[in-house]
Amino acid sequence: MSEGEHIKRVVIVRHAKSSWANAGLADFDRPLNDRGNHDAPMIGKRLKALGVQPELIISSTAKRARQTAKKISSELGYKKEDILLLDKLYHCHPDTFEEVIYGIEDSVKTVIIVAHNPGITLFVNSLSYQFSSANIPTCGVVVAEFTAKNWNEFNRVEKQVVIFEYPKKQS
Repeated sequence: MSEGEHIKRVVIVRHAKSSWANAGLADFDRPLNDRGNHDAPMIGKRLKALGVQPELIISSTAKRARQTAKKISSELGYKKEDILLLDKLYHCHPDTFEEVIYGIEDSVKTVIIVAHNPGITLFVNSLSYQFSSANIPTCGVVVAEFTAKNWNEFNRVEKQVVIFEYPKKQS
């Protein structure tokens, strides 16, 4: 590692399980269901135990994503009011993740991004030829590390997936 380069971590989280109880509710407004309300803090605890400490959490503005981000942030000691909400992460194309990553301040070492499928699965499968998943489950987490000085180097550097966690994964 040369001077000025640093290990950076991008933590991609699919929102926790959402409720379909109210059929008339717009997709954007669906809240977490009981399982989602249980799984999101559990995943936050797992991330904390794995040493994941973000300087920045970014979330889709959809209700279930915001709720997931808040529950995870609570477990990590990150202020809920500091979560950056971005409309463009709602059911976005995989390229949007890179666009968001390029806008991160270089002083940030670890970022958590909470969003939706199918974009998340497509994006994480593009991170490393060593990682592949047919479907990132709800509240699934993929952590990729890379060495770079700037976040805008993201697409030019080799990334390694170092963590793949999800609620039903057995330790």
